[in-house]
Amino acid sequence: MGFGDNKQSEPSQSEIEITPIEDLMREHGILKRLLLIYGDAEKRLCGYKPFQPSIVYPVILQSASIARQFIENYHQKLEEHYIFPRFIQEQIYVNLVCTLQEQHAAATKLTTLILQVANQGDPYMQGRQYMAHLLSLYKQMYEPHEAREDTVLFPAFQKLVTPREFEKLGEKFEEIEETMFGKDGFQTILRQVEQLEKALGIYELSQYTPHFTGKHLHP
Repeated sequence: MGFGDNKQSEPSQSEIEITPIEDLMREHGILKRLLLIYGDAEKRLCGYKPFQPSIVYPVILQSASIARQFIENYHQKLEEHYIFPRFIQEQIYVNLVCTLQEQHAAATKLTTLILQVANQGDPYMQGRQYMAHLLSLYKQMYEPHEAREDTVLFPAFQKLVTPREFEKLGEKFEEIEETMFGKDGFQTILRQVEQLEKALGIYELSQYTPHFTGKHLHP
């Protein structure tokens, strides 16, 4: 029997243990990709890229639906129920936590407006400008929001709990995710986001790479 016969299959995504902070940060990855979709849609609404109402508005509608379902009704609730209270209890980063909670509430209100306007699908400039404004507000709030959580709050959280509490929290997050979105729910949401990126033509990562000839940047 050769050595190759003893090779074990790689664990599936669902078998890999994800810590609660890793879980929250990969959910931030979904949020970031939604913000990139919003950014591209905003350019189209403002005339900086080709605008097709039959494509752009459905993409915005589906993106906002994911934001409502996955970010606001799931991800934010994890933070509000399991992360923020520990900082309030320990009186650490209290002002930051209060601001983050206020922004969660604002995001929910913005998404409600985005869903309403996207459903109307107004192709005229006034409606397009209003939608672009809503998308811009969501982006300009949540880009620094998630950055502050990733660099300040999440690193500090692990120091406030015991290893056993941290482990149990990871199990709890996994249980909630599976209840709400099914087995491999994260991958399901990710595939939905990828389809929206493809609809706008922003999926291929290589298109964002600057091209050089020697030291000279191509225009």
